[in-house]
Amino acid sequence: MTTSVRAAFAAPLLDHTGVDLDAARRIIYRVEQRFRYTYDAPVTSLSQRLVIVPRPRHGDLYRRAHLLEVTGTHTRRRTHQDSAGNTVVRVTAACVEHTVEFRAVAVLECVRRDGRPVLPACALHDPRLRRPTRLTAADDRLRAMADDLLRPGGGPLDVAERICAAVHFALTYEHGATNVKTTAAEALAAGRGVCQDAAHIMVALCRLAQLPARYVSGHLLGQGGTHAWVEVIVPHHDAAMAVPFDPSHGRRIDNGYVTVAVGRDYADVAPTSGSYVGPLGGRLTGARRVGVVSVDTPLELDS
Repeated sequence: MTTSVRAAFAAPLLDHTGVDLDAARRIIYRVEQRFRYTYDAPVTSLSQRLVIVPRPRHGDLYRRAHLLEVTGTHTRRRTHQDSAGNTVVRVTAACVEHTVEFRAVAVLECVRRDGRPVLPACALHDPRLRRPTRLTAADDRLRAMADDLLRPGGGPLDVAERICAAVHFALTYEHGATNVKTTAAEALAAGRGVCQDAAHIMVALCRLAQLPARYVSGHLLGQGGTHAWVEVIVPHHDAAMAVPFDPSHGRRIDNGYVTVAVGRDYADVAPTSGSYVGPLGGRLTGARRVGVVSVDTPLELDS
């Protein structure tokens, strides 16, 4: 670990609202996330799946260092990359008396010139990015909406832009109106939901429009909690490129977004999920802090 990366773990966060991130050559971010489970009585056979450590690389975003701490009980862990390249940590514990806490800190660097994620050309035909899942299955309303959005024609990005705008218009943000099991069809019918629902609706519409798409879990600077958006996979020379859209805000993403993981839907990349043996009644609390540590020379000053 370099001295500069080590310093980034403790450096104060900048006021990103006063920084032109899209004009920066390099940006250093720090992501801190904590989840605590509290149980009314001892539980056994805890098995937890964590997707809170950012991917090693995502286009121009590189994970430079990270740490994951587990406190409250003796645990074992195993870290691996799943088929999508996400960092997945499996934690097990024989017994938890009262609480167990997971805390992750990561330092990431955006090297802007390295561009969007480039994928093999076969990603354009990957059935995992084209087939509906339980959370993105289509109903008549979604099919009719997709037909309307396809009618004006245009290339893949034109269609994706229309889908993003249409989802933003169709869904009113309302915390608590949905939950992690709410499907795209249910959220669209209700007209209310959160970023997860907007992403599911856009993924569903993209797949109906024959556009491969994937769900993205990450963070948006200045927003509480995790965030979700969508990447549409389009041809790029002899390969493919992932182009990101945020239907919750009706726009493409910028350098205020930090990607953690990608998948078919939320179920693939839920930040924390698991099981245990014991009485019902466990409580989950969490905290999150994401910010900018440093910003390098603006591009316009580069020689």
